[in-house]
Amino acid sequence: MTINIKSLKRLTGVLLLVVSLSGQAQNHINFNKDWLFTETDSHDYSLTTYSPKEWRKLDLPHDWSIEHDFSQKLEGCTAFMPGGIGWYSKIFNTPIKENQKCYIIFDGVYNNAEFWINGMRIGNHPYGYAPIYYDLTHLLAPESKENRLSVRVDHSRYADSRWYTGSGIYRNVQLLIVDKLHIPVWGTFVTTPKVTKNNATVNVQVEVENNYNEAKNGTIITDIFNPKGQKVATETTTFSLNSNQKSTLNQLATVTNPNLWDVDLPQMYEAKTRVVLDGKTLEERITKFGIRTIHFDKDKGFFLNGKNTKIKGVCLHHDAGIVGTAVPKDVWKRRLQLLKDGGCNAIRTSHNPASDEFLDLCDELGFLVQNEFYDEWDLPKDKRYNMQDKEVDYISRGHSEHFQEWAETDLKNAMLSSRNHPSIFQWSIGNEIEWTYPGNRGASGIFKETNENDKIDWTLWRSNTPPHTPEQVREYWKKFPKQTFNIGETAKKLAIWTRELDTTRFVTANCILPTSSFETGYTDVLDVVGFSYKEDKYDYFKKMYPNKAMMGTENVPRWYEWKAALERDFIPGIFLWTGVDYMGECRTDDWPVKVTPHGPLDIAGFPRGSYYMFKALWRDDLAVISMYTQTAAKSIYKKEADGKVVEKKKDYWKLAPREWQAINPYWNYKEGEETIVEVYSNCESVELFQNGKSLGKKFLKDQEDYTYKWAVNFLKGELVAKGIKGKEKTSTKLETAGVPVAIRLTADRKSMTANNTDVVHVVAQLIDKNGKEVKNVEDEITFDISGEHRFLGTDNGNTASLKNFKGETIATHFGQCLLEVQATHKTSKINIVAKNKVGKLISNQLEVPVEASK
Repeated sequence: MTINIKSLKRLTGVLLLVVSLSGQAQNHINFNKDWLFTETDSHDYSLTTYSPKEWRKLDLPHDWSIEHDFSQKLEGCTAFMPGGIGWYSKIFNTPIKENQKCYIIFDGVYNNAEFWINGMRIGNHPYGYAPIYYDLTHLLAPESKENRLSVRVDHSRYADSRWYTGSGIYRNVQLLIVDKLHIPVWGTFVTTPKVTKNNATVNVQVEVENNYNEAKNGTIITDIFNPKGQKVATETTTFSLNSNQKSTLNQLATVTNPNLWDVDLPQMYEAKTRVVLDGKTLEERITKFGIRTIHFDKDKGFFLNGKNTKIKGVCLHHDAGIVGTAVPKDVWKRRLQLLKDGGCNAIRTSHNPASDEFLDLCDELGFLVQNEFYDEWDLPKDKRYNMQDKEVDYISRGHSEHFQEWAETDLKNAMLSSRNHPSIFQWSIGNEIEWTYPGNRGASGIFKETNENDKIDWTLWRSNTPPHTPEQVREYWKKFPKQTFNIGETAKKLAIWTRELDTTRFVTANCILPTSSFETGYTDVLDVVGFSYKEDKYDYFKKMYPNKAMMGTENVPRWYEWKAALERDFIPGIFLWTGVDYMGECRTDDWPVKVTPHGPLDIAGFPRGSYYMFKALWRDDLAVISMYTQTAAKSIYKKEADGKVVEKKKDYWKLAPREWQAINPYWNYKEGEETIVEVYSNCESVELFQNGKSLGKKFLKDQEDYTYKWAVNFLKGELVAKGIKGKEKTSTKLETAGVPVAIRLTADRKSMTANNTDVVHVVAQLIDKNGKEVKNVEDEITFDISGEHRFLGTDNGNTASLKNFKGETIATHFGQCLLEVQATHKTSKINIVAKNKVGKLISNQLEVPVEASK
């Protein structure tokens, strides 16, 4: 086979990767730039004689599904978006010299990927959520010559998850260039086995591999730097390796007066590990880590650095609306910072391992992370209805078909790539797995095992004890026919693999039918049993299984879930479902809804009322107050004869669904119309004023759900809520707005760097002649963007808006919408203006300089 790369270069105009290497091998090299892509398929595409001249040029990460239109003909589980088959190709110069090796690392490709280098197939990887790497060394062209890497992504089974997955090479790609005597991919592991106020023992585990044809005697030197960049310890270890031998070395260092990583002050250290041979440094590997202690007590809860800490968590899926699953770091940073500001301190990655970049942010911002591996094991879930598999068709076949072959590799790769992140405090081996194994439904007593359509909303099932006692469950399992796959045996296998790589974190799982799981061996292998929507059963399970640590791992975003954890020391915290709206997990008849709208933040990252209620619950350090309104006819509350505001359905708040009630962030109604005002606050008292007149003071001791409520007849003007928390005073107001006369653009940053990654978020808001925000009128806004940039898309947070994210024209929702623009490698001045559909409303001009890297 003839390789004609030169003609290929001329046809495609692709820039070639040139890596300059000195005597010291470089660390990881970004490999995201200048790929070619086609959403077509041919056996010829992997051949070196094929020229992809018509393919589209792009930079990674990339999600092709998000670029398409929503279609009612597609599946709601994956947000009415398509999958398909796509190919990626990249041309690059051989970046290694004699006695060097080259690895390529894919952090995530969704999914069923196949990989070729110079026409040679080097492997495949079905699971789209775990990283994979390949050794390219012996397949590359001679030094400085050209190579072609090709990746085929087969997501034709596009409904293979219960949520929006995205399609393509949607996470970062890197090269690792090392000497033949080197630290392999993910070859360092830093732990802190002993931590006191005065000293911390740091264990640096370093894997060393010798791929020379002769033995090598060398030295591993690790320098440890504190958060200020000061060297605080050095450890030196010699080694001797035969040809093609690998060994693991352990270095113990002592750090005095350690700066601890904590959710409130996430301080990070660095370990710089060098491989030295004959006085020459062959490689330097930098490992960021944190010094901290974590502990779960079955009776007292969770302890971080010896301090009893309540876990204020949310679950997050891996998409981010506009950008799909190819999420730039700045997009995640905006969302995570909003959650952090709202009091959140923990993230559950539902239901797959997180990207390395996401975990970096959690380290930096101070989030505890429960990193989850799987949503299904041996047997498939029905992607359309969440429970056991009922519909056997091609497009919904998920990862269970590959589980037997790939489970260990994927689990361990996910752990090896992420186990140095101090944010990770739990490994979750599975989510609501019980649905898929025969017997669990019947054993619970909630369902009839023989009726696959027998369903109940388990989030609203409110008896204090399950239908079946532990004795009845055991008796049930004794009589149940033996199955090919056993949930307890598979759980044990996964837990063993997890502990082979890491015993410093806790193994957990999210159990939806724990009545059964406690008697199948499933929970026996867990350090902490996670409950899915079982706040009313905590006391029962504690009584039945007193020696097991347990917590909420999936919880309705309502006050009663937090109340249940607060009142029980043995429940260390909860994870709300979900922190931010995510695409998919809809039914076919949910059209035109594209997202699951349960988050305190909507799909565009705009806060809902539930965000402020939980901020009031979770932020003890400051006075929180926020106000929303609704007509009395649409409100969940009513005014009684004595003027008191109560729920229309008694104790509704105890049973309220995941989706927050319809409320409005404005004060615009018909004159005299009766409204209900909701004020979310942790203030000890709140007084409401209408046009300067007090409507009464209320007290927190009477607002168990932290929601103050008034019945108010609408009068044009302003509502002001004034709160007092200790010595702190705070207030919030809503003003009646006039007709919109202009658009106000605001950005979340003043400048960007020309690094091909920075993102600016621009919010367009309708305003009246006095500059008041108009949130009760909608319009259609078009953005005009000039300067070097990458247009990412627009959104408005409306769950039922099915307009393609990639349009520069977008309708408002509550008078606002969002634009995301990314920097390229070129310096520029990006200018952004907006106007409404008829061109009468014009915005201010927003200028965002894109500056050279420093």
